[in-house]
Amino acid sequence: MMTAQAPLGPIELEILRNAFTAAAAEMDVTVWRTSRSTIVRELLDYSTAVFDRDGYNVAQSARIPQHLNSMGAGLLTLVREFMPLEQWQDGDVVITNDPYCGGQHIPDILAFRPVFADGERIAIVGTLCHHLDMGGIAAGSYGATATEIFQEGLRIPPVKLIKRGVLNDEVLALMRHNVRRPDMLWGDLQAQIASLAMGEANMRKLATRYGAATIVAACAQILDQSERAMRAMISRMPDGRYEFEDFMDDDGLVDEPIRIHAAVEIRGEEMTVDLSGSGLQALGPINATLASSGSAVSYAVMACADEPIPANAGCYRPVTVVAPEGLIVSARHPAPVANRVAVTHRLATTLLGALHQAVPDRIPAAYYGTSYVCTFQTIGEKGERHVLVEIEVGGGGAHPEQDGPNAYACGMHNNSNIPVEMIESELPLTIARYELLPGTGGAGRRRGGLGLAREWRIDSPEAVFTANLERFKFRPYGLAGGEPGSPGRLYLLRDGERQPLPSKVGNLRLRRGDVIRLETSGGGGFGDPAQRPAEEVAADRERGYVTHDAERT
Repeated sequence: MMTAQAPLGPIELEILRNAFTAAAAEMDVTVWRTSRSTIVRELLDYSTAVFDRDGYNVAQSARIPQHLNSMGAGLLTLVREFMPLEQWQDGDVVITNDPYCGGQHIPDILAFRPVFADGERIAIVGTLCHHLDMGGIAAGSYGATATEIFQEGLRIPPVKLIKRGVLNDEVLALMRHNVRRPDMLWGDLQAQIASLAMGEANMRKLATRYGAATIVAACAQILDQSERAMRAMISRMPDGRYEFEDFMDDDGLVDEPIRIHAAVEIRGEEMTVDLSGSGLQALGPINATLASSGSAVSYAVMACADEPIPANAGCYRPVTVVAPEGLIVSARHPAPVANRVAVTHRLATTLLGALHQAVPDRIPAAYYGTSYVCTFQTIGEKGERHVLVEIEVGGGGAHPEQDGPNAYACGMHNNSNIPVEMIESELPLTIARYELLPGTGGAGRRRGGLGLAREWRIDSPEAVFTANLERFKFRPYGLAGGEPGSPGRLYLLRDGERQPLPSKVGNLRLRRGDVIRLETSGGGGFGDPAQRPAEEVAADRERGYVTHDAERT
């Protein structure tokens, strides 16, 4: 048993806080350097984190806000309901991708490894990677027509992929047998395992230098420190109840809008986020579990902070989320959740719309507010198959002090684009166009950012295309008199004709020469457009940012 540890002084505590963050960052670099698939290596759809001995997030690499605290919620669900920490041993690696066992959606594999020093568990390290394919009815495991989780791919309950340092070959064989690109799956899993080994080694080094009891005590103090900072931030916001709502276009199967509603109540140093006014869970795969929606709440609260707060489990203690099971934001098993990010993006902008009423000088208008997920499976002359998952972005919302950024990963995103050269060298696809779209940003005293256009030409004999998109009907809102951004659009270009496609497309068969064109939403504007300085209006025209094309509105 560890001996009691006296509280650390502020200097030593800050040294260790930065050391934990550095450990998570080095894990991050390890994934980046060793991963195989473009969605991890180029798009950077992964995260790494360090947890205390009980599974509470202490430090996280600066990666994707959608993953903010999501590994923490997943780990706590895992150890409380499926695999208690008493069952974890030195050298184990525990994985799961089941959204109803702590995961977010089936392509995301969570992997955790306990860290032991002197026979005591002192910490846990974790990684989350979005894998290229996990089976299911569509390539990339983004089936747009799924009506239950069983259709979305291989679900992995909490299981030890590695037991006391020994790989569980049977579990790996089962996984490889059920995915379209087993080589990519194993390559990215190896990157996760290497990252966990790096995190474990660094945490053990810190325990050797400072003592295991000091590491445990530092984790507890760091969480308490962030809680105090968050309570102070909330206390500086005006008390009140602030409500906002927005709508999802549809679920891809039923052509009806779905309400996203948030009521944020601030009382003293605590905040309650009530999502119970949101619509019921949908038939189609755009539902989110509460663990996923919690990431959106965490992001929105952190985004409105007036000074930096270290992101960890402590800073979320003063925030209570209310969401009865069975809503679009708190789906009940076995609802499909492949495109849960559509809900979390919309929830994030809804929460920011509510918080704008409390702190109007800090909150921008709505960004594009969805992940433009397009998946291609190309089929060659001899039946060879390749899979590409693209996640595009749009325009950022205008801020009270500046225009929105053009075609930039905003809000719940922090993705990079996959380079054109990388796609064309690995798959029989050609990127025919990739450009900003004039006139897509909402007008305002501060203009919303521009969306983009991207075109993929099929160079294989055939291909299958799936899309899980949003913001085709309900445009990103403006604030303080600003106008909304443009809607998104999707087209099939075939034989000289342009055919509009809906925002959700399931397994569309394509042939050589077909082109898929995606146009993403612009961001909302901020303030009265009539108050925009004349020189900035002239600059917009000179740069080609504005257009009189009525089709874009």
